Amino acid sequence: MDLRNETMLILGDLIGFPTVTSDSNLDLIAYCDARLRAAGAATTVTRHPSEEKANLLATIGPAVDGGVVLSGHTDVVPADEEAWTGAPFVAMRREQRIYGRGAVDMKGFIACVLAMAPRFAAADLRRPVHVALTFDEEVGCRGAPILVSDLLRTGPMPAAAIVGEPTEMAIIDAHKGCYEYTTTIAGLAGHGSAPAAGVNAVQMGARFVTRLMELGRLLESRAPVDSPYDPPQTTINVGTMNGGTARNVVAGECIVEWEMRPVRRSDADLVLAGVQAVEEELRAEMRSVHPGAGIVTHTEGAVDGLEKDPDSAAVRLARALLGDRPTSVVAFGTEAGIFQAAGIPAVVCGPGSIETAHRPD
Repeated sequence: MDLRNETMLILGDLIGFPTVTSDSNLDLIAYCDARLRAAGAATTVTRHPSEEKANLLATIGPAVDGGVVLSGHTDVVPADEEAWTGAPFVAMRREQRIYGRGAVDMKGFIACVLAMAPRFAAADLRRPVHVALTFDEEVGCRGAPILVSDLLRTGPMPAAAIVGEPTEMAIIDAHKGCYEYTTTIAGLAGHGSAPAAGVNAVQMGARFVTRLMELGRLLESRAPVDSPYDPPQTTINVGTMNGGTARNVVAGECIVEWEMRPVRRSDADLVLAGVQAVEEELRAEMRSVHPGAGIVTHTEGAVDGLEKDPDSAAVRLARALLGDRPTSVVAFGTEAGIFQAAGIPAVVCGPGSIETAHRPD
């Protein structure tokens, strides 16, 4: 069987595993583990504390420093079946394309790697090829730090990492970070006719969001002059705000889900300091009425951006493979910054277009 058809058959298998982030990925990991072991790889599975999700790290070739990591995440976003022309977790082949949830983001890349694995094993490698498959990338890159930590602890140390997110095979050497948060405000419910006797968590939430918006405007003025991003500045977005039970009840709770995408670490530090200050202000005001009131922000995911390094081993490798083409940047986040922060140079480069990711068909 030729490599293209083999890859597409593997991709069909991978799409058949409904690895929505809220569900387990263990069946897909077992499938990939079996294929990689059959190709002669040494594999290690690291599990999430819940035991329902896992990372897979496989090494083909000698256990020596150097070599390259080929990295992909196994989770996918939910699929609204009514919006699809077919079942989202059944691969649909039309001419030379495969349609299904995760085909682009990013099971297509994983299928390419699995199809190539036996050829890597037969190549008498002098340096290893590592295959890194992670969980929960879509909700804050929760799996990759566990895998990278394990790799640093056990070795060997790779020379470069290629994260195969869909870039249409463009070489991406920088992207913003992505920090995700949930802020919970606990007030004191009461009757709407006596609002001063309670602590209205929704109103406090509105003030918290207003402060986030003020920080967003401040970040606009701090945009680096040479920023390669669109928009050029660190951004803040409030995704959801929920609270209260009825219009005539003082709201006892409010939950705000928000994120920021920093272009540099100093901006993230500025936002977090501003959030801490407004929390202290609101907490003191609420507790003057009700000592049990509070506000707390929980970090759902904090993924560093990929910082530009034109001379990194990963950039040199990608150019050697694809030709001496220019690099570019993207606005979306990936796990590449996690590898870079661990001392492993990284680029983002993979098949498919981000324009079709997370969409029906």
